[in-house]
Amino acid sequence: MIRTDLALETHELLKSSRDESILPGVEVEEEEIYEGEIKVTRVRVTNDEGAESMGKPIGNYITIESDLMKINDVYAQEEIIKVFSDELGRLHNLKDGGSCLIIGLGNWHVTPDALGPKVVSKVLVTRHIKESISKEIQTEVRDVSAISPGVMGITGIETAETVKGIVGRVKPDLVIAVDALAARRTSRINSTIQICDTGISPGAGLGNNRKMLDEKHLGVKVIGIGVPTVVDAATLVSDTMDLVLGSMKSQTENGAQFYEMLESLESDEKYSMIKEILYPYSANMFVTPKEVDEVIDRLANIIANSLNISLHEGIGKEDINRYVG
Repeated sequence: MIRTDLALETHELLKSSRDESILPGVEVEEEEIYEGEIKVTRVRVTNDEGAESMGKPIGNYITIESDLMKINDVYAQEEIIKVFSDELGRLHNLKDGGSCLIIGLGNWHVTPDALGPKVVSKVLVTRHIKESISKEIQTEVRDVSAISPGVMGITGIETAETVKGIVGRVKPDLVIAVDALAARRTSRINSTIQICDTGISPGAGLGNNRKMLDEKHLGVKVIGIGVPTVVDAATLVSDTMDLVLGSMKSQTENGAQFYEMLESLESDEKYSMIKEILYPYSANMFVTPKEVDEVIDRLANIIANSLNISLHEGIGKEDINRYVG
C-alpha cells in the first residue's frame, strides 16, 4: 500500500481505485486563490463509513498547496500566510482567554525532520509574561506556550508520554502539533501544508510512526499541522516511471501497447513491484531536494507567522516576520 499522511491523496487514491467521484461519508471542497497559485482543499470525514474507507478519524483535513512555497517570494508568502491563518482560525475556534500549547515534533539534527523544532523557535510565546504585561496588551495576546520534546532515539522517552505529562501540568485549552509528513507525489514535497483537527502521529514523515497525539490520549483538542518534506525511494521511482511511460508511449508507434499495459497497472501494484525490486535499499531510503535547508526555514516562517496571527488578536498581516527569528 502506498503510504501517505495527506487526506487529499488518500481520497485521490480511493477515487481512482473505485472509479467513483463521490465517496460515502467524505465531503470535498476545493478553492483556488491568488490567481490560481494557491489551492485549498477541504476534506471532511463525516461518519464511520467515511472513516473506515479513508483510514482516518472523523474530522476536518485542510490542504493548502502552492509551488510558491518553494521560492523566496515575499508577497506570495504573505498570501499563503493569510490563507493559512484564516483556515487555522476557523478550525481551532478558541474562545477569548483560551490557552494554547504548541508542540514542535521532530529531530533538530535531521534537516527534513526539523520543521517542528524550527517553528517552535519562531512562535511568539507569552505564558511566562502574561501576568506581568498591562491589561490593555493582555487582551491582544493569548496565553501561548511551546516546546520541542525531541525524538525517542535521543531522549529515550515516548514523545506522546512527554507531551501528555506537559499537558497535565500546563492544562492548555488546545494543543497544536507541527511535524513532517509523508506524501505519495514528489510534486507535493515542500509545497503542501495539511491542517487537521484529529491529531497527528509523531515521526510519520520518516516512516517511524509513534503513539498518536489526539484528544483521546491527551484529553484536549489537538490540531495537527504537517508538511511532506521527503519522499521514499519507491515513490520517486514510481513517479519517474509514470513520466517515462507517458513519454515513450507518445513517441513509439509499434511498442505503444506494451507501454499502455505498464501504465495501466494499479498504483498499489506498481508501488509494490518497485519496492520489491529496490529491496533492501528502499526500506530506509528517503529523498529530499538539495535546497532543503532554505525551504525548511521558509516553511517554518510561514507556519510560525500563521500561528502568531491566528492565535494572537493583536497580531495582523502587517506584523509578518516581526516575531520570528
